[in-house]
Amino acid sequence: MYREKYKSYIDLIGSRLSEKRFIHSVNVAKAGVALAERYGGDKEKAYLAGILHDIMKEEKPEIQLQMLKRHDIMTDTVTLGARPLWHAKTGAIFCKEQLGIDDQDLLNAIAYHTTGRANMSQLEKLVFLADYIGEERDYQDVDVMRAETMISMERGMRYALAFSIRDLVNRDKTIHLDTVAAYNFVTSQLNER
Repeated sequence: MYREKYKSYIDLIGSRLSEKRFIHSVNVAKAGVALAERYGGDKEKAYLAGILHDIMKEEKPEIQLQMLKRHDIMTDTVTLGARPLWHAKTGAIFCKEQLGIDDQDLLNAIAYHTTGRANMSQLEKLVFLADYIGEERDYQDVDVMRAETMISMERGMRYALAFSIRDLVNRDKTIHLDTVAAYNFVTSQLNER
């Protein structure tokens, strides 16, 4: 649908990412559009954020660390010690500085697609969930996560966040406070209904 309009971005991620990560990004864009259609979000922004969300995923850690320090993002030990989180923040920085994207909601959707956060926008939720349920995803419980997401975005968010927290605990990893805040926020919303 938006493939021709954003061909230059698609070509860019194709040059920066492995084939597997490229396919994942295309699938996140497609899933984001499908979720936007289902829940009334901005399909074009969901597509663009999905295509770009992992643009820094395979960048050298030292380059990402320099970017984070330059923007004073390394303010806590959890972020510093969790290299898999860096690409979300550096991706937003790259999109703003190198691609000239100034839509803050779109940049936030990229920046928070790994951790989530309390009070996420519709677009942030779309990209967060699309990242979990893209068609190439085949981890345990992905079908349950997809089913929960089809019931409501909030149920999908709660399931995805709980899944992530359990996985991190089981692997003796730290949990970013944004993830905890996102889980608490969405769980409170669901419990109020």
